Amino acid sequence: METYTTAQFNHPIISQVEKIKYVLYARKSTESEERQVLSIDSQVKEMLQLAEREGLEVVEIRKESHSAKESGQRPVYKEILEDIRRGRFNGILTWAPDRLSRNAGDLGSVVDLMDQQLLLEIRTYGQHFKNSPNEKFLLMILCSQAKLENDNRGINVKRGLRTRVEMGLWPGMAPLGYLNQKLMDRKCQIVIDPDRAPIIKKMFEKVVYEHWSGRKVYNWLRFDLNFYTRGNKPLTLSGVYRIFNMSIYYGPFEYPRNSDNWYQGNHTPIITQELFEKAQAQLKRDRIVRENREFAFTKLFTCGMCQSGITAQEKYKELKDGTTAKYVYYSCSKARDRNCKNKYIREEELIDELFKVIDKVSINELGMRIKLEEEIKRFNRLQRLATKGTPKYSINEDDVNTREYAKYVLREGTPLEKRELLGHLRSRLVLNDKKITLVE
Repeated sequence: METYTTAQFNHPIISQVEKIKYVLYARKSTESEERQVLSIDSQVKEMLQLAEREGLEVVEIRKESHSAKESGQRPVYKEILEDIRRGRFNGILTWAPDRLSRNAGDLGSVVDLMDQQLLLEIRTYGQHFKNSPNEKFLLMILCSQAKLENDNRGINVKRGLRTRVEMGLWPGMAPLGYLNQKLMDRKCQIVIDPDRAPIIKKMFEKVVYEHWSGRKVYNWLRFDLNFYTRGNKPLTLSGVYRIFNMSIYYGPFEYPRNSDNWYQGNHTPIITQELFEKAQAQLKRDRIVRENREFAFTKLFTCGMCQSGITAQEKYKELKDGTTAKYVYYSCSKARDRNCKNKYIREEELIDELFKVIDKVSINELGMRIKLEEEIKRFNRLQRLATKGTPKYSINEDDVNTREYAKYVLREGTPLEKRELLGHLRSRLVLNDKKITLVE
């Protein structure tokens, strides 16, 4: 919103009709953004010259860049109506009636102010409207005509878009990896972006052949390739997943979105349908594994190099005998330093390091004594029930070593039991170069 007083302009406006105090309202046209700004300034210039010729008192000049298609969406216009109700203005000076309203709601507000004798006159470049039946009727016709033009324009645009997609043409701004064709004989078509299309193809190949996750693809684009969109912005993580869901890259596309209306594009595909479907399947499988897989030691350690958290991931390796081995690796999440060099550590090695921690801390700090006693009592109770009161074997609490039981939990316990055990430690666990240390 911009508000100006006439003192800011070199136009000596002398009021000859003192009872009417005008507010000059200039609103953008429907042209391009640069021309809209010029249009507003041109409106102000022309209307100030009109006011000077006819001796109109312009109290303020107000500009706005909001569309008048929808009611109540223009803050400056709403302020003007409120100022008229308070008696600050009783006239409006504007370029044309459609600057005031292109919808029934705003038009009704203006006419209502005229009916209440709060708005005495509306002046445009070629017309003026006062509180008389004929002039208000003409005002309503002109504003209604503007609304009709808007409605028809919307219908024509939608019809044009339907025709375009039926011809196999993409209906808007070209997706990443393509460019909008500017040649007149191929207008409305999209063509391969020679800089970005190969990278889009590699994204799909990384997921399918190297089993990369969407986040790993994002990190590769952001930190290894320094990849930017046409708007010179880095691609977001959600943008990466959006690309993997766009069938336009192998041909067909849906329009409008979620309408289930599909069209076959006549553009050159970047990938094959087979590659797209395999990528979809891999990402779906990753999502299911990620939702169902629970890692025992995540969010319990801190990276000793950059103080980021520690995350985990599964790796699969095909063995010579045809079977597949699964490994769990823990590493720095690199949330604080994308170039952190802290080494990966396998879960088995991590547990061995935790055994050393168990040997160092006090028994009380382990918090296992009570739980251990409960487990022994439960075992003895089950033995009595199984043998009808005369157990063949029972455990004496004094015979069980708490540290060994803690190590058993780390090796064989559930993820929840492992997390509960380490949660008793008063010191912070730090992972650095495959070694775990305790930090107060």
